[in-house]
Amino acid sequence: MVIAAAEAGVELFALSDHDTVDGVQEALDAAAGLPLRIVPAVEISAIDGDQGDLHILGYLIEHHDATLLACLRRYRSQRESRAAAMAEAIRELGFEIDTERLAARASEGKSVGRPHLAQAVVGHPANAERLEEEGRTDTSAFLEGYLIEGRPAFVPRRGPSVAESVAAIHDAGGVAVWAHPFWDLAEPPAVLATIDRFRAHGIDGVECFYATHTREQAELLADRCAELGLLSTGSADFHGPDHAHFFRFRAFSTFGREAVLGPIAG
Repeated sequence: MVIAAAEAGVELFALSDHDTVDGVQEALDAAAGLPLRIVPAVEISAIDGDQGDLHILGYLIEHHDATLLACLRRYRSQRESRAAAMAEAIRELGFEIDTERLAARASEGKSVGRPHLAQAVVGHPANAERLEEEGRTDTSAFLEGYLIEGRPAFVPRRGPSVAESVAAIHDAGGVAVWAHPFWDLAEPPAVLATIDRFRAHGIDGVECFYATHTREQAELLADRCAELGLLSTGSADFHGPDHAHFFRFRAFSTFGREAVLGPIAG
């Protein structure tokens, strides 16, 4: 992944996996001698009231910090309980699950999340005919049809809160950034009000420039960050070369605006 990013012309790269830093040191080692700088990072899945899946990025964290690692283990434990509940809901809907695939992942010490549940359903031959009829034969289509908020097999997260996530990042020496606001919330007034609340929790910045953000959305976010003295970051996101939406690096625009990265820029 690091090599692919360098080949794509990425100069500043953050490996920010959900609730884990397991790949960070490997990424740092892989970048040796390459023309890009790695920023140690994490992406914490958080809740905020009835909003059950917000992502708080932690940049420049100390990825060996014992307290942070303990927090992430606790968050993953909550994630595992949630995954088990969603697996049961999937079965109740009449689908089979490739349990061997999930067990193999768990045996490697890796967490099981919604993408992996979707893979375990799509990869089971007993589901092929039904998935073909529903037009959900690929992982992303199944996830969007069954495992996002409001869909029949979705189970909401129990924690951590945004405030707890920000505190964990700060305690590990990092800066906290709210990822892709308009992926989570649709209406501009709600997004702006949420930024104000998160600032009270100590958030350091907002991901203004994102693969799915329009010019109007990006400029609205950048203007509010400038008003509040917050960082304004950008990311293409990357979920693998076969993902339907997030499959390439540098797939976002700043629309002529200047990102304000502060200490993240080095």
